Amino acid sequence: MGKNKKNRKDVVYSTNPDFDYEYDENSESSTLAPNEQHLTSLIDRKLRKGKPVTLITGFVGSESDLKDLGKLLKIKCGVGGSVKNGEVILQGDVRDKVIDMLKSLDYNVKKSG
Repeated sequence: MGKNKKNRKDVVYSTNPDFDYEYDENSESSTLAPNEQHLTSLIDRKLRKGKPVTLITGFVGSESDLKDLGKLLKIKCGVGGSVKNGEVILQGDVRDKVIDMLKSLDYNVKKSG
């Protein structure tokens, strides 16, 4: 079995001996260069019992590159957080520090909210 079973498309099982499975292509998009990214940084308090979190949205690229960016921001800001649904979530109001850090890494960042 050269191809991964997880990437099979539409058919679970076939009794036809000549049947060939269709496979999903690599669905991860290539990551844009930092100067081509247009990120948005905002403060959110919804569903968090009034506690502020900093959200960074608008990243275009692979999930692993987004996780690397999130890890770097968490380390540099000294806060906890996570990467979910294509956005970086940092605990606390560290928006100004994040914007300065992303601009020094050559990202285009917009302050929102």
